[in-house]
Amino acid sequence: MDIAPAQDPGQLTFRDGVDADVPALVELIESAYRGDSSRAGWTTEADILQGQRTDPDGVRRVLEAPGSRLLVVEREGALVACCQLEHRGEAAYFGMFAVRPGLQGAGLGKMIIAEAERTVRESWGVGEMHMTVISVRAELIAWYERRGYRRTGKLSPFPYGDERFGVPQRDDLAFELLVKDLV
Repeated sequence: MDIAPAQDPGQLTFRDGVDADVPALVELIESAYRGDSSRAGWTTEADILQGQRTDPDGVRRVLEAPGSRLLVVEREGALVACCQLEHRGEAAYFGMFAVRPGLQGAGLGKMIIAEAERTVRESWGVGEMHMTVISVRAELIAWYERRGYRRTGKLSPFPYGDERFGVPQRDDLAFELLVKDLV
């Protein structure tokens, strides 16, 4: 199905994901980050990681974890994006963010991250949003910086050898913590 880029946030429907969404969510996340289909968008990790980005068990863990939500974004009844929101004390964690590759670059991501920030402020009263990004993803980090996130310099190791997170194509991968004040 061909979906026109979103220009009005009112065209989007946000809801919590449910178990029946798992296959479509896995397909969406994989399409946004891995393989040739991901190259249609700009968030691809295909040059630094091969293999899977997630699997049904990983998505279910997010759906079922206490203090966790998987926000599903639909437009005209079609799944166009998703993101994980997790309550972590005074902060919320933002992850598993995926926008359908053919819709990237049209402002949809900006609307979704703004809605995610509003949701965690109102639902959990948190003052910060945290996320981790693969440190070599300069263009993606710059995009988040334009949204008000700041690099912390705090790195955590990439899980080399755990193919549930992909097969690294380079040996210098790490996750960097990005933080945004929400107050």
